[in-house]
Order: sequence, then C-alpha cells, then structure tokens
Amino acid sequence: MISLARILLVEDDPNDAELALEALAEYNLANEVLHLRDGAEALDYLYRRGAFTARGDDQPSVVLLDLKMPKVDGMEVLQRIKGDPDLMRIPVVIMTSSKEEKDMVNGYGFGANAYIVKPVQFQSFVEAVKCVGAFWALLNEPPPGSLRRPDKAPGEAP
Repeated sequence: MISLARILLVEDDPNDAELALEALAEYNLANEVLHLRDGAEALDYLYRRGAFTARGDDQPSVVLLDLKMPKVDGMEVLQRIKGDPDLMRIPVVIMTSSKEEKDMVNGYGFGANAYIVKPVQFQSFVEAVKCVGAFWALLNEPPPGSLRRPDKAPGEAP
C-alpha cells in the first residue's frame, strides 16, 4: 500500500516557497507540506512550542531547509535537529541559493542529508523540487515516528 509523507518546507522567500509548494502539489508528493517562514518557527514546530504546542507526536519525513533566513538561520536549525537524539533521524535537505564551499562543508559537517543549490531559472527550480520531493516523500523510507498515512478511501478499514 502506497503511503505519503509530510514534508516540512522552511523557506523565508515567498516566491521560492510558492514555487516549491506548487511543484510538490503538482505530483501529489505529500499528504501535507507545511510551510514555515523562518528558523525560529521551524524549531517551535519540531519542539512543539508556541503555536505548535498541541500538534501530534509525529515528525515530518523530511525537512527542506533554506540557509539564509531571519531570526534563526538554517545552519542553526540543522545543528539543533542533528544534535538532538529525538530529531536527528529526520532527513534534512538544504535547499539554498548559496554555492559557497563553506556552507556546503558546514552543512554536511552538521549532518545534512543532501545539499541542493536552487537553480535560478523557474522551470529548473520546479524540476529540482519535484525530484527532491519524489525521492524523499515517495522512495525513501522515512524514520520511525514520521507521519505516514495510507492511501485509502474515507471510512475504509486500515
């Protein structure tokens, strides 16, 4: 039975976020894509703080993470995720416009599962997001505790 996973998109640029959301929705790559606008909001979500206190115990199957963000930057979010025994198994894919070697070295050094430089061209960016989404949401087996919902009709037994 095919099941779809939740994707956490942490992106402060509204244009990039909209393109990513459209690309993921076009192929129904996730039951839910939750868009958060900065690193502080992402940490609140992952640690069930503030507006996310009442959310369930499930975690996303993957975090798509921008680096250059307000409040808390993506590298700090990555360090917090990979340094926490309860979160460290969540795959984190850095999606950034930074081609700086220092960012790549630090990203992988802190435990990023992949580092993708956002293409400048619209269609290339959309295709990159589709490929990332297809791999992490459909092909990859998510870590235990991430959200998986089976494809079934409403009212159908699991």
